[in-house]
Amino acid sequence: MENNLLKTKQHFEVLDGLRGLAALSIVVFHLYEFMTPDYTKSPIGHGYLAVDFFFCLSGFVIGYAYDERALKLGLKTFFVNRLIRLHPMVIWGSVIGLLGYVLDPYIGVGSVTEAGTVKIIAAFLCSLLMLPFPWLPGRGGGLFPYNTPAWSLLMEYVINIVYGLLLVRIGRRWLLGLLVLSAVWIAAVARHRGWIITGWDAPTFLDGFARVTFSFLAGLTVFRFNLVIKNRLHCLLLGVLLMGVFVSPHMLNDWIAEMIMVMFVFPLLLSLGAGATVSGWWRNCCVITGRLSYPLYMTHIWAVWLFGNYVMKTKPGMNEMYLTAGIVFAGSLLMAYVAMRFYDEPVRRWLTDKVAGRASKQDMQKVLS
Repeated sequence: MENNLLKTKQHFEVLDGLRGLAALSIVVFHLYEFMTPDYTKSPIGHGYLAVDFFFCLSGFVIGYAYDERALKLGLKTFFVNRLIRLHPMVIWGSVIGLLGYVLDPYIGVGSVTEAGTVKIIAAFLCSLLMLPFPWLPGRGGGLFPYNTPAWSLLMEYVINIVYGLLLVRIGRRWLLGLLVLSAVWIAAVARHRGWIITGWDAPTFLDGFARVTFSFLAGLTVFRFNLVIKNRLHCLLLGVLLMGVFVSPHMLNDWIAEMIMVMFVFPLLLSLGAGATVSGWWRNCCVITGRLSYPLYMTHIWAVWLFGNYVMKTKPGMNEMYLTAGIVFAGSLLMAYVAMRFYDEPVRRWLTDKVAGRASKQDMQKVLS
């Protein structure tokens, strides 16, 4: 039976708002990594779980957007659509990440000199192509030294490929089977590590596949089984519940609590968010934060590294450090808006028009032949 959600073709504004809130939380979390490096003392000690919420949202949204038409579109068109949606900001993030690295006055001449021209260029080319390069000094061993959060985007690319090749073709019973297996996988990873802030560096690279697989499948399951819970909850309340996860106290070896959040709380919030409605000023707020979420996620980290190197080198007082962090946060929002308004959205529209025009020409040629 056709999913009712497909008939309405609705837009999930509340989910947009939750996505935007998660992106804002990631920026705050990254700032606090330098301000309060001990996660057990951080006021947003579980902020890294926002990545798992992103993956869960992605599974739902991809299922909603493509389940009924991916096979008709074909693999090539599906992959091109995903590239148009995601890759322009990969390029933007790589460029500003490179500039942030070589022009950072606090990173120390040693790091850039130690890296050398070859490594700096190689890291940039790999960043453009979404290939890991964890050998650049001064970036904590991150897989993507110019844009550290891009590790999760690589996971997104991989799961999109798996979706196009496999997941779009399987039935609900097989989906549930894969969900159970992925739950065992991510729980094993979390138990082994003691937490799930993994996947971003070389030693934990493979852990990222467990994180994206479970959460994406969980979101896809919510969609395919129509587990949307219709409700009248205010979007603000759902936002508070989501923030409650991120600001919940972090303790050593609290992997069980994290698995409860990832396996149960996030899918539940997804179900509630998809079933809630919003209007007026709150709707506008949800929409704009949703639009900002991806550009913000892909552009903020260079400024956070600059802030972190500044903190480590100058050892500022508490008031100065918080003031500087506030400036970095506000500046990141502004840069994300500029990237969204004058680069990401226009470039995606242009690419979409080009692809659509090419497809129309090909269809016309088939008719004439």
